[in-house]
Formats: sequence, C-alpha cells, structure tokens
Amino acid sequence: MDQQNNRLKAFTVLMRASQSVQEASKSKHVKQGINPTEFAVLELLFHKGDQPIQAIGKKILIASSSITYVVDKLEEKQYVTRKACPTDRRVTYASITDEGKKLMEQIFPIHIEKIEEIFNELTDEEILILIDLLKKVGYNAKKL
Repeated sequence: MDQQNNRLKAFTVLMRASQSVQEASKSKHVKQGINPTEFAVLELLFHKGDQPIQAIGKKILIASSSITYVVDKLEEKQYVTRKACPTDRRVTYASITDEGKKLMEQIFPIHIEKIEEIFNELTDEEILILIDLLKKVGYNAKKL
C-alpha cells in the first residue's frame, strides 16, 4: 500500500473506531432517558461544578448553538438549573441539581465500567501510545 492509501485507511479506521466507541459507551445512559450530549453536560457539571453556559460547548466539543437547547432539556428533567452570575449580568451558569447528582452517582460508575471494557484489549503502554498518537493527529488537524 502506498502512503496516500495508508492515510486514507487510517482515517477510515479512526472514524469507524470512534463511531463504535461512541455507540458502545452511550448504551447505558440512553436507557436512563438522557442522550450522549446531555450526559456530557451532566458529567462536566458533576465533576467541575457550575459552568458558564457559553463555555460548555467548547469543553464538551459541541456547537455552542446547541448548548441552550441541551440545558433546556436537562432543566425540564430537573437535572440542571440556571444561575445568574452575581458579578456579570451577561453570564448565566448551569448548575447540576441534587436530582442530577443522584443520576450521575448511579450511571457514572457504569460508564467507567464500559470505558474499561472498551479499552481492555490494550495494555497500559498501548493506551499511552494511543493517546499520544491521537493528540498528534488532532493537533495537526486543528492547525489546518
């Protein structure tokens, strides 16, 4: 195989692997009535605390235009509330509720188990190599 074909194959394998990992990791929280984006927002708030709604998109890698919709849905489910910033009227924070924390305490350990299962074919050394290689590809793609 020539260099160009190897790069095309690497791209295809990366995209398919990414899709498979996403499918495998979302199965448990979807059963709880939340989609992967809602889970990502809850996970961020659960682990990092209140976040400015405007900043959430960058942190969980989704379009900022979608964040308001996602926060609305989580608010309807009573997993998140909005809080005004006391020092800047332009900023609104998303905050996880006790109900949201209870949900995450229930499903996050299951999520961790699933991630462990997904990567159990790799040694610790291979995982570190994979991280480095994916970062290298990601940073290069970001520069383009």
